[in-house]
Amino acid sequence: MTTVLTIPGLWNSGPDHWQTYWERVRKDTRRVLQRDWEAPKRQEWVDTIRKIVRAEPRGVVLAAHSLACATVVYFARDAAAEELAKVRGALLVAPSDVDGPNYPPVTEGFQPMPLNRLPFRAIVVSSSDDEYVAPERAREFAAAWGAELVEMGPHGHLNSDSKLGVWPAGQALLERLLAG
Repeated sequence: MTTVLTIPGLWNSGPDHWQTYWERVRKDTRRVLQRDWEAPKRQEWVDTIRKIVRAEPRGVVLAAHSLACATVVYFARDAAAEELAKVRGALLVAPSDVDGPNYPPVTEGFQPMPLNRLPFRAIVVSSSDDEYVAPERAREFAAAWGAELVEMGPHGHLNSDSKLGVWPAGQALLERLLAG
């Protein structure tokens, strides 16, 4: 069985976020907890993912939101072969544009946006009215990362405010990654 690792972005994911719902209803899912949600440092966030992936006895699918999408791409860029061998895929939801005009200036080391090709299957999910990434930039990220792009229409930042609940459409994309 593969473990789904939900990886929240800046400020964590609250009780009404789709990641939190998934953690409640899916037995295969657990959250990656970062030490600092308010002023994250890239290397610390990447190292946390690295430690959890290494400790996981089975394969993983990474379900990242917002700033965590860039974190996953940085992780993949520098990951060891044995770490990458455990990653079955990544669902990268609402990737915040760390170079964009609306990006909060409270993080360290996430700029410039990483554009390296991912060595595992990935699906980028974007919204047409996300305040943290323009649709054109989401398309650019997906192309650079070698990821499939799924455009959801106007749903904001695909977070708690979007009121996605258990987000069946997102879980269907996750199941595609879990199936290989």
